[in-house]
Amino acid sequence: MDTIIPFEGIGASVRRKEDLRFLSGRGHYTDDINRPGQTYAWFLRSPHAHARIRAIDLAAARAMPGVIAIFTGEDMAADKIGGVPCGWQIHNKDGSPMAEPPHPVLAQGKVRFVGDAVALVVATTRPQARDAAEAIIVDYDVLPAAADMHQAQAPGAPAVHDDIPSNICYDWHIGDKATTDAAFANAKHVVKFELVNNRLIPNAMEPRAAIGDYDPTTDEHTLYTTSQNPHVIRLLMGAFVLNIPESKLRVVAPDVGGGFGSKIFHYIEEAAVTWAAAKVNLPIKWTADRTESFMTDAHGRDHITQAELALDEEGTFLGLRVVTQANMGAYLSTFATSVPTYLYATLLAGCYQTPAIYAQVKAVFTNTVPVDAYRGAGRPEATFLIERLVDVAARETGIDKIAIRRRNFIRPDQFPYQTPVALQYDSGDYFSTLDMAMKASDWAGFEARRAEAAKQGKLRGIGISTYLEACGIAPSAVVGALGARAGLYEVGVIRVHPTGSVTVLTGTHSHGQGHETTLAQLVSDRLGVPVANVDIVHGDTAKVPFGMGTYGSRSLAVGGSAMVKAMDKIVAKAKRIAAHLMEADVADIEFDRGTFRVAGTDKTKSLTDISLAAYVPHNYPIEEIEPGLEETAFYDPKNFTYPGGCHIAEVEIEIETGIVSMVNFTAVDDVGQVINPMIVEGQVQGGVAQGIGQALLEACVYDAQGQLISGSMMDYTMPRADDLAPVSVATHTTLCTHNPLGVKGCGEVGAIGSPPAVINAVVDALRDYGVRHVEMPATPAKIWSIIHANAPQMAAE
Repeated sequence: MDTIIPFEGIGASVRRKEDLRFLSGRGHYTDDINRPGQTYAWFLRSPHAHARIRAIDLAAARAMPGVIAIFTGEDMAADKIGGVPCGWQIHNKDGSPMAEPPHPVLAQGKVRFVGDAVALVVATTRPQARDAAEAIIVDYDVLPAAADMHQAQAPGAPAVHDDIPSNICYDWHIGDKATTDAAFANAKHVVKFELVNNRLIPNAMEPRAAIGDYDPTTDEHTLYTTSQNPHVIRLLMGAFVLNIPESKLRVVAPDVGGGFGSKIFHYIEEAAVTWAAAKVNLPIKWTADRTESFMTDAHGRDHITQAELALDEEGTFLGLRVVTQANMGAYLSTFATSVPTYLYATLLAGCYQTPAIYAQVKAVFTNTVPVDAYRGAGRPEATFLIERLVDVAARETGIDKIAIRRRNFIRPDQFPYQTPVALQYDSGDYFSTLDMAMKASDWAGFEARRAEAAKQGKLRGIGISTYLEACGIAPSAVVGALGARAGLYEVGVIRVHPTGSVTVLTGTHSHGQGHETTLAQLVSDRLGVPVANVDIVHGDTAKVPFGMGTYGSRSLAVGGSAMVKAMDKIVAKAKRIAAHLMEADVADIEFDRGTFRVAGTDKTKSLTDISLAAYVPHNYPIEEIEPGLEETAFYDPKNFTYPGGCHIAEVEIEIETGIVSMVNFTAVDDVGQVINPMIVEGQVQGGVAQGIGQALLEACVYDAQGQLISGSMMDYTMPRADDLAPVSVATHTTLCTHNPLGVKGCGEVGAIGSPPAVINAVVDALRDYGVRHVEMPATPAKIWSIIHANAPQMAAE
């Protein structure tokens, strides 16, 4: 009886290969690594948001048991160690470059946020290092802090950096102001709106960790780190911070337990342990505790925005004006400057035909943790603004919220569609995703459910979000012209072994997305190799050619496309070998999922036949074709990809307590070609959970002195299973037109479409209370206050 081999290629819900490793405790994370002779690091961090360092007394700490060395910023300055660089330069409206203050690895002269690293203690054990850090005496001259953007821009505000008295990093704009102003002058309706996109703390399951190791016999440095892009870390740290040639610096990112963007960036701890390991000639491990993670991992979001939407008498959008203030924190993190500009303002058209848009963005330094990309990175901020504004416009013009969206959607026959804010969308079908989501959520039956909830003394609301995002940032030449200090291509190496198994080397990185399965499916689909026989190698700069890592849902669209190009080269070479073995013309060789055939005959050779001949070239055209079967390809996209879709949230509010309960959530997303439906569903559900967390629960809060008062799980509310609702996930596919897979990306869509859907639902539930907007998070205390503040009005009515 023949064995039935299940289809494992594109479109199959193959179970994740990596899950057995993770679920059985066999994952290999940075903290699992222990080097011979390993020591431990602890960072002394500033308890003040803003202070000058008068003196540091290390005498008592150096005498503590187990202490090997203690380093301060002065030691690093003496070694001419550079500051942590920013990876994207933005220019002001007048063309001048942004303010770019130095970011020392260890504080020099001044601390600028609570958690700023002042000293590094190296000791035999972690508890010894911590005890010694507590024995260090720092004489601080405490200064007033600019703890938020209002404080930072007030007259006489304390300067976070002495040479930037305004605390402004840049004042940037995009769009045509004159055209937009003219659109407003001709408008029948103008809807004005102000909102805050709340600051978030990433809270990946695995805290950040780093191990620095040094081999004096070869002068080689190795960093093991929790990173989403080890090659970029090697480039930034080697070239700009530690002055180490890349040939002498290896960066390894093993299994990584979640990142959500927060592990893209080069952090000071990575540079510190790499440098210090060479100073003490011993490996040094640092693993953050959860408190350190709260106060040192780059935070996300934190925008304040005023927006105006111009409409004609039929509800057609004429123009959009946006003024946004974006918090940078105390220093510029790796990609921080690009998030509120090219990843936010360029998406302000959304999925609508708004003909004129003008946006201004002012980036502000504050005495807080640096802010950078967090799942979605600019796209959630843009979507929240647009989708809340559209709902408000519908309410104030008296137009149905579905009708106003349909009236302004970009039609399928309008693609490619050029927006007024630089981007050109290649494909999409927003009408279909809207229709599918409305049907799946039983939109038509909602009013009956609202009435039933009212009988039970509850307020029920439904909210919708029709969103668009941009993924796979590219092409390199364009982003370079816009200020990016790195290329944004990707590399793929396909190595077919003699017996037909395959190893893939990719410059992308997996930290929970299932790449070991999805990328293997690409190989299975193209080359006919079982997924079990495909190994995916990533995360080690000593093994993989230079690649750009994983963020912005780029792994399939960019990394997968590089793999496809490399597999095309494999097939082209293998056809030549097959032609020789079967004594046929190359033009007559056909290939389909592992089998080479001479057209019109029954002559065949398997991929294994070809690979074995390539490595054991007894009957082989050695004069014409080199032995081996391995190819490398780089892919630099022509454009972003543009996923989109419709999310619908349904909530109930308990009047007595203000508790908002998620009842249902429907997500219909266009992510292009779906490689693994099960993984897409999981990615969307995870993103929705984070979006619901932002909408209802999560808020990073600093007090007026710059102290982080939401610095633990007791104070920062993460979503739990019982805070969520069943998430119905479906897809509708329009293919990306410019990459060979037709994929668009799915990793961020859940976090982008869900927050406005949830808040729109909350506002809808409170419609009888005169509520125009509820800021995120819509906590029970906030909702209770709204209900009871309007209770007399309700009673009178």
